[in-house]
Amino acid sequence: MTRRHLLWLLGAGLGATLFAHAPASADDRSRTFTAPADRVWTVARSTLESLGWKIDKEDRDVGWLVTKSRGVDHDDYGVYAKGTRHRLRLAVKGRQGGKTEVTVERRLWKEERILWMDKEEELHTTDRTVEKQVLDAIGKSL
Repeated sequence: MTRRHLLWLLGAGLGATLFAHAPASADDRSRTFTAPADRVWTVARSTLESLGWKIDKEDRDVGWLVTKSRGVDHDDYGVYAKGTRHRLRLAVKGRQGGKTEVTVERRLWKEERILWMDKEEELHTTDRTVEKQVLDAIGKSL
């Protein structure tokens, strides 16, 4: 075994050790509730509707639902529209011990529509205010 291979193995082992002992950061988009999945599903759906989100698609068996898009800063004049829009996707997963995990994913994009030609550009954000608001509202309703 050459010195280069030995150093590479030592570095890989050290990296794996540091990675294994690194503190796990909690994802702001997920939260675990102490309630059965059926109850959390019902509460999550009604909470979204009470917050003004309309449900576009859902699959209760798989455990996800997608809202219709809403304008963040958006002008719509019928044949012309321009601005920023967002949409939510919720995943509801049953866990052991009567717990349920809810993950809220927000898609944010810039849109321009002229007649029937849509142009969308994905926007990346680290602002998790909307996701936290939805999860907090679900938690209060449970």
